[in-house]
Amino acid sequence: MKKAFRIPHCLAALLVAVLVLPVAARTASAAGAKDSLTSILLVAQDVVSDPNFGGSIVVVMNNLGPAPVGIIVNRPMPLTVARLFPKLKRLAQVQDKVYFGGPVEFPTVWYLFRAKTAPASAIEVCDGVYVSSDEKFLRELLDRRNPMEGLRIFLGHAGWAPDQLQGEIEGGAWRPRQADAESIFNAKPVLPWPSGAGSKPGT
Repeated sequence: MKKAFRIPHCLAALLVAVLVLPVAARTASAAGAKDSLTSILLVAQDVVSDPNFGGSIVVVMNNLGPAPVGIIVNRPMPLTVARLFPKLKRLAQVQDKVYFGGPVEFPTVWYLFRAKTAPASAIEVCDGVYVSSDEKFLRELLDRRNPMEGLRIFLGHAGWAPDQLQGEIEGGAWRPRQADAESIFNAKPVLPWPSGAGSKPGT
């Protein structure tokens, strides 16, 4: 999978200034990723105090890189897809939100989408769901008749050091669930971004 692309610097600066996101400096690599991933959903428990993760539901991909990489799936931002891609005039009326995927490499663009077969530029997360950061393929998806059908776009992602996430799960910070398309593409994510720590996600 190609290196993820970034939104224009001016828009990134605006988002950081307005939304006050604490940006992490850690880098996650997709080098050596396999054709499919070992993935789970994690639901943050009340003990999670980090405002980046409080109340979050995260799809975690265990073999995307040398350590777990995740994307928060239930935190829509006050930013529309149309505004993220202002040059794509056909998206002008699209009101779908861009999602906060996590504090790592913000504002790198990632996306999850549903498909019957895997394109060359994506990796399967779970049955019928794929992840990519390839800009060319994303623009192909956005050029469809219904551009946001089965598509969700994220800025940033989550990441953990080796063994860190296992320790957090054992310590009660996260409740594991099976990763599936319906949970990832919940039509009514109830947790806006940013939010206070400890808020409860939808079930």
